[in-house]
Amino acid sequence: MVDDNELRKLSNAAVPAPGESAKARAFEAALRAYDQENISPVTQGSAGGLRLTERAQKLWSEIMQKKLIATPALAGLVALPIAGYATFHMLREQPSPVGGDEKITETLADKPATLKTTTAEPKQAAAALEKDKKADVDVESRDASGDALAPPASPPQSQTTAVGGLAPQDGRTQNVTPNADAPATVNESQSATLRAYKPAPAPKGEFALDGTTSAPSRVARMPAAEPKRMSPQQPAAIPADQVAPQEENRDRVQDFKTNPVHAALEDPVSTFSIDVDTASYSFVRGSLKQGYLPQADTVRVEEMINYFPYDWKGPDSVSTPFNSTVSVMPTPWNAHTKLMHVAIKGFDVKPTEQPKANLVFLIDVSGSMDEPDKLPLLKSAFRLLVSKLKADDTISIVTYAGDAGTVLMPTKVAEKDKILNAIDNLRPGGSTAGEAGIKEAYKLAQQSFIKDGVNRVMLATDGDFNVGQTDDDDLKRLIESERKTGVFLSVFGFGRGNLNDEMMQTIAQNGNGTAAYIDTLAEAEKVLVEDASSTLFTIAKDVKIQVEFNPDKVSEYRLIGYETRALNREDFNNDRVDAGDIGSGHSVTAIYEITPKGGGGEQIDPLRYGQAAVNNGGVANADEYAFVKIRYKLPNEDVSKLITTPVTSANEVASFDRASTDQRFSVAVAAFGQKLRDEDATGKFGYDKIMEIATAARGADPFGYRSEFLSLVRLASALGGNR
Repeated sequence: MVDDNELRKLSNAAVPAPGESAKARAFEAALRAYDQENISPVTQGSAGGLRLTERAQKLWSEIMQKKLIATPALAGLVALPIAGYATFHMLREQPSPVGGDEKITETLADKPATLKTTTAEPKQAAAALEKDKKADVDVESRDASGDALAPPASPPQSQTTAVGGLAPQDGRTQNVTPNADAPATVNESQSATLRAYKPAPAPKGEFALDGTTSAPSRVARMPAAEPKRMSPQQPAAIPADQVAPQEENRDRVQDFKTNPVHAALEDPVSTFSIDVDTASYSFVRGSLKQGYLPQADTVRVEEMINYFPYDWKGPDSVSTPFNSTVSVMPTPWNAHTKLMHVAIKGFDVKPTEQPKANLVFLIDVSGSMDEPDKLPLLKSAFRLLVSKLKADDTISIVTYAGDAGTVLMPTKVAEKDKILNAIDNLRPGGSTAGEAGIKEAYKLAQQSFIKDGVNRVMLATDGDFNVGQTDDDDLKRLIESERKTGVFLSVFGFGRGNLNDEMMQTIAQNGNGTAAYIDTLAEAEKVLVEDASSTLFTIAKDVKIQVEFNPDKVSEYRLIGYETRALNREDFNNDRVDAGDIGSGHSVTAIYEITPKGGGGEQIDPLRYGQAAVNNGGVANADEYAFVKIRYKLPNEDVSKLITTPVTSANEVASFDRASTDQRFSVAVAAFGQKLRDEDATGKFGYDKIMEIATAARGADPFGYRSEFLSLVRLASALGGNR
């Protein structure tokens, strides 16, 4: 038997707080147990109506008053509909016949959670209803006295809600139609409470420039309109002893293996494309700040290194688009090896010399973009970019969701209000027709093409293209054909859970552009304002690096990072092979870990018959560590030029501490990236050592990027242990 005290105990544990559907199910089970083993809490009224038995009515009122007093207003909103449904649902399955002429004139199946009587309610039922209404009034009075959430500055445009008036768990809303035919009986007090609810405005500084974001409030998305009454058909609840499954993460990243150690005697040449993308660093930062170590394949070490601005020595004129500086220094994590540090600095075009820009914003407005860190952040980011451009620059806007459409024809930035208004009016909805959007964007870019200017499509998206050409190779071919017209493409990713990083990398590399991941407004400011020149204004394209190591001085070498940018040896001299681009003022860093011959750190056994090939006294340039070659094209040319740099003992630094501040900091970032990938090279090099190097080499940090890096190292150390 389930006595009153046990029912109270079950009820205390089971009356649901907001969103706890498992408890709702448990509470219904408690009522069923009470009904089956004690007494049905519902009987028929003398005139065919319905009322609670005095015993159940008293117990029910006691439980509900306790719950309404002990829980916030929102808990009451959820508990009342569920409780009403749970109580009256038993009538349909286990009615208590009492005989006589009394009859039920309307079933729960006809009017969900709604009761209709042919005559006045009995006094007992009326008293119970009065208590419920009084509890609702108490909740409303608490809201009015200051506990309620303040109304938003402007009401939502669409009158949408989820069942029961709460936002769905994925944060999106659903369109519903209020049931105008249902009589306002038992649920009237619930409706009054819901009508009195006022959602909170978005927190101020939600995309603050300090890089922080406020967690989106689900209750703040509740619309002001009266929601549809709760249906008795409840979704399947998760058992109370199970954890609700997390939403599937559909992020797509390219998997790759860490560069191996090469024997210089057998394989002396290393060839790769430069990489100025920064998406990986933002990914890593987001993961650590959410409390978990990043997936190894999201860590591209070169993108982490190149995220930071460095004061490398640049060229003196635009005729030589960049300058390279090579240094050799001891390795902090291995006493038997050295680091060969290759630093490239692009020519920094002065604002007065910057060419005119013709930009097409290609914006994903599919339904999945309806998240605070997606379309709202995207709109704020592009507003920042508009403020950076000159009055005679041109902007067009193309959106895609199901089909592509032109939101703004080519417009001069002098008409800034018109451009900003077009951005502000973007709304999410539909599938993702990326291919059609890209074609439409290139078409507009060609209409406004500026000779000797910047012609660029700027794609902003959160994920896959699921309409039209969706294969990465097909998109690659499409972008390759379009870039020949002189229109380049950059990609900016927003949000997590559906991001196709692999696709972003593919089309950015083949569109002569960059790929960045924007997770905060501070990152948007860095990419689109502080680094606008390097993001928009290309000074050299198809930049490749090839290093030949001298096996008489170097036994082994390993390139740190750039796994996804590897090229064949023969690709270096093939001008048809695409490679990375350098923008105005861009800095690019590549680091090799090398093992000097005879240093005792070799990992590969020497060839038995290989020494005669190099140890014959006839080797030219035997004193060189390596020979660095860089091949590039000017933006409007198709024939590459060559820059060469021999690396000798003159490039060597006596100790690691004697290296420049920027060199030491970049090495600390390289060590951190390898550590996050759990690479063997840094397996015994702890986070504390990385912190020590980075702290000593922080130097000038006007935007706080390096200070933020130090905080990420501390987070990784706490999450992974100082191993």
